[in-house]
Amino acid sequence: MKVAEIIETLEKISPTVYQESYDNCGLILGKPDWECSGILCTLDATEEVILEAKAKGCNLVVTHHPIIFGGLKKINGKNYVENAVITSIKNDIAVYAIHTNLDNLINGVNSKIADALGLINRKVLLAKNNLFIKLFTFVPVEYGEKVKCALFEAGGGYIGKYSECSFSAEGTGSFKAGEKTNPFVGEIGQRHHEKELKIEIIFPAFLQNKLLEALHAAHPYEEVAYDLIALENMSETIGTGLVAELPEAKDEMAFLAQIKNAFGLQAIKHTNLLGKKVKIVAICGGSGSFLINNALTAGADFYISSDIKYHEFFDANGKMVIADIGHWESEQFTTDLLIGVLKANFPTFAVLKSEVRTNPVQYFL
Repeated sequence: MKVAEIIETLEKISPTVYQESYDNCGLILGKPDWECSGILCTLDATEEVILEAKAKGCNLVVTHHPIIFGGLKKINGKNYVENAVITSIKNDIAVYAIHTNLDNLINGVNSKIADALGLINRKVLLAKNNLFIKLFTFVPVEYGEKVKCALFEAGGGYIGKYSECSFSAEGTGSFKAGEKTNPFVGEIGQRHHEKELKIEIIFPAFLQNKLLEALHAAHPYEEVAYDLIALENMSETIGTGLVAELPEAKDEMAFLAQIKNAFGLQAIKHTNLLGKKVKIVAICGGSGSFLINNALTAGADFYISSDIKYHEFFDANGKMVIADIGHWESEQFTTDLLIGVLKANFPTFAVLKSEVRTNPVQYFL
């Protein structure tokens, strides 16, 4: 098993193009052509975790948070990042980060938070756009089905929960083959008219090369005519945060107690309680203050996230309760998510969960 094979599987589920612009997902350290001896999953790839991987015979660490966010001008062990990098390189241990691209899946990081709270009717809180492209192409009528099937096979034609979606319109195309061409139909030097189908199909932008390869392989023409248009359409399944519902409305204190129990918390920072029932809940694992207004717009009674600053708590504006449960605490189930994905795809391979609690925040009670 090569490291590249594991990366390919992870990126089919959570492509790196779904990451935020500031992020650094992907293979951080190591080489994709290494033989993989085992996988250790973690939230943070600290030096202690790297040494744990070595002790357990794993040469690939799959981490949620990238150990390197910005550029490193020197690597001499002056901080925890450089120490982890040095230890990884010395021991030939690869580190792969799957961060905001996993956050941005509807069944990603936030789904584990929703699972812990038993939330239903889940929707993306802030949907992403610019993720899709529309392909227009023109093909002889009798080859239309072959080309469409090839494009579907390559991953095109999905709209929400529907697959093999396309639109076709019949018309007449014209062309004149020049010297040194090998036209599929028509004669060199003469204008030719051909009954053609105009095929329209939507596909995820990250599949562009694959779709074009499939198009050229299935199309009979020597020169394939096509147009690509970037779309502003929002995705129903890709985006930041979730908004969902409790099966039954609860008192605020009872819901706070449920949160505390579900995440094993010692304390919860929150805004004033409003004396009303809780039904609609918005969530964002990790730092989520940027979604406070989105949670309000969605009509949330509670917004659960972390790293909320003092003045940002005021943004609840007496309309919902903001509950800050801690960064590590909100994402603690992400490791289980990664293990579940990897074991489902590699059932006979060693996939382990780190025993190192990497949370740097402690509480004195």
